[in-house]
Amino acid sequence: MGSAYLAAMEKTDKTLATRLQSMARALPLVGDGNPTVSVIDFEGAIGVGGGPGARRSICHAKFESVIEAAFKPKNLKAVALSINSPGGSPVQSRLIFQTIRRLADEKKTPVLAFIEDVGASGGYLLAIAADEIFADACSIVGSIGVISAGFGAPEALSKLGLERRVYKAGDNKSTLDPFKPENPEDIAHFQTLLDDTHTTFIDMVKDRRGARVETEYEDTFSGRFWSAPGAKARGLIDDMAQCPSLLRARFGDEVAIKRFSPGGGSLLARLTGAKMGGSPAPTLPVGAISAQDVVATLEERALWAQYGL
Repeated sequence: MGSAYLAAMEKTDKTLATRLQSMARALPLVGDGNPTVSVIDFEGAIGVGGGPGARRSICHAKFESVIEAAFKPKNLKAVALSINSPGGSPVQSRLIFQTIRRLADEKKTPVLAFIEDVGASGGYLLAIAADEIFADACSIVGSIGVISAGFGAPEALSKLGLERRVYKAGDNKSTLDPFKPENPEDIAHFQTLLDDTHTTFIDMVKDRRGARVETEYEDTFSGRFWSAPGAKARGLIDDMAQCPSLLRARFGDEVAIKRFSPGGGSLLARLTGAKMGGSPAPTLPVGAISAQDVVATLEERALWAQYGL
């Protein structure tokens, strides 16, 4: 073989090796010697949504492997939670909370939360999985409460000339039927469920925030929400700060910030833990949009609308 050919092959090998090394340094499981902070992006309603017009949604099944991957990088100094959520399912919120706390305790890794536009209700429950909580001065924080909403139409069918036929086994199988007048016993029973969930939420906040919760305020657990100064006064957040600037101030300018979010994006983006940009929902023909899609989208829209978003 000629010397020119061998030189070209050697150059190709070096170029390939350089590219592979660059990709290896980018992989979230490898690390490059610098201190690393994993940032998990939680954006959307929790356990709600999914319709054609809905934003991204959050559920435990979607995020479990993402959370586990975020705790794996070498030289990991902390895991940060970037939260922009109006809340949703208390069960999904707790499942995600428990996964974060389990891994944080196992890995002995501090967790920091950064609330963006809103961290309210279940979104705030995600935040208390962190050891410290930060928010922008204009962020909406709180709404420590439980809500269930629906519609009643007990006279609608008769006006349309329709008759509803329900067959059941069990006296309480038609509890809160929207096509029947409200039953006081059903309402009392459902209120008990809401109160139990609210008590669990309050206990979790008190357990995680401890003495930082200011007891002089009577509205802290009333379901009210505040901008960051009001939330800080009540001990619901620790300070006002943004994620990248605080991480660099605490861990140095050389800190490697690796972002994790579920699904979407290119293979390389998933491998490197790069933030996945939300792509617009596909445009579907009207016949492809089900009533369930519409209801899910309206439910999610109502959650965001509570906070003017």
